[in-house]
Amino acid sequence: MKASFTLCALVALQHVSATALSKRQDFTKIQYPPGTEANLPQYPPGTGANLPQYPPGTRQNHPLVCSDTGNSIIPFISTFHVLVTPDQVVNGSTNPTFTGGLPGAQATYDFGINADLDLICYNIKLTGFRGEYQSPAKTATHVHKGAKGKNGPPRLAFPNPMGTGKIRVSVGCLQSPFTTGLIVNGQDTGTGFKARQIQDNPSGFFADVHSSLAVPGAARRQFPG
Repeated sequence: MKASFTLCALVALQHVSATALSKRQDFTKIQYPPGTEANLPQYPPGTGANLPQYPPGTRQNHPLVCSDTGNSIIPFISTFHVLVTPDQVVNGSTNPTFTGGLPGAQATYDFGINADLDLICYNIKLTGFRGEYQSPAKTATHVHKGAKGKNGPPRLAFPNPMGTGKIRVSVGCLQSPFTTGLIVNGQDTGTGFKARQIQDNPSGFFADVHSSLAVPGAARRQFPG
């Protein structure tokens, strides 16, 4: 399903585009003609452009929240909404059994995929989490390859949701080459992964998050097929 890019990943576009921009002209060293005021270290007093934060009520200082409308800098070829819950967590590989996960934990994963750019953007909101993040991978927030009721290796590792309130949030984009930090048979489990694989077979992947109180998984759910 083709979808327009929402506000979910605007904050994260910096690190996606930074590499490409660094290979082009360094605009920070351009000196504009005298009198244009474009070289001022800050804008004149009273313009409001130097405020440490936006005025109350503008919502500009809030954690980034998905919008259902808006145009895209990056056109998503497909989007997915995944609600992970404790009842979907399994343990073991030969005869997996449902563990019950971490009672009360729940998260929404909103993904946008551009297969041509091999790019996946994410907005993850986690509630009811307890304990510490724990995983042999570099983070404890993943997309794994595996069917429902089965386990499989993580193919994507996202920054763990953070926050001091009831809701922890992680927003950004990942672009290939992907790594998880988990080495199996001498190779990172993200090696060779392409974002297109989720798009082509979404039900063959699941999202999850791991806690020290529920190491096999605090909550999990398959991508909708």
